[in-house]
Amino acid sequence: MPLDQTAVITTVMQWRQKLTAAAWLVVRDTHAADDIFQTVVLKALSSEAVFDADAAVVSWSFITCRNASIDWLRRRRKETSVLEANTITTLHDEWARENLAHANVRTDALEDCLGEVPEQARLLIRLRYADGLACGEVAARLGLNLDAVYKRLSRLHLTLRQCVEGKLALEGSS
Repeated sequence: MPLDQTAVITTVMQWRQKLTAAAWLVVRDTHAADDIFQTVVLKALSSEAVFDADAAVVSWSFITCRNASIDWLRRRRKETSVLEANTITTLHDEWARENLAHANVRTDALEDCLGEVPEQARLLIRLRYADGLACGEVAARLGLNLDAVYKRLSRLHLTLRQCVEGKLALEGSS
């Protein structure tokens, strides 16, 4: 014998917490999950489906809840959340100031560290990065083999990184 509408709604209401939780797992929004549960209740009231047992109502409810949650996500994806222009400008200016200040401090530290390395190391750096020569060309100019250039650059990178990090740490603590 099919369940009447009161039995269907009673069953759906008994499963309210679990249905709302299932919706929340998809949409991650408490208010939307409550709205989705209400949608399930309305569909249960207006549904022409015939349920023979509580288990069928529960199964139908979870499927309807999942579909409504997915539909909610699709609608939200089409919505755009835009900040006001002055807010975006303020954020951009602040980020630019922070990045510029940080970059200037790092650049100053790197320049100090480059001044501390031997002249031959500075020449290697200049040829490779300022003049833009490939490692093979640097090796030919300095009369070194290619592996030696790679090893020296690797050691130099490590030395400069440690030096810059040390200077930034000192600057941060003062």
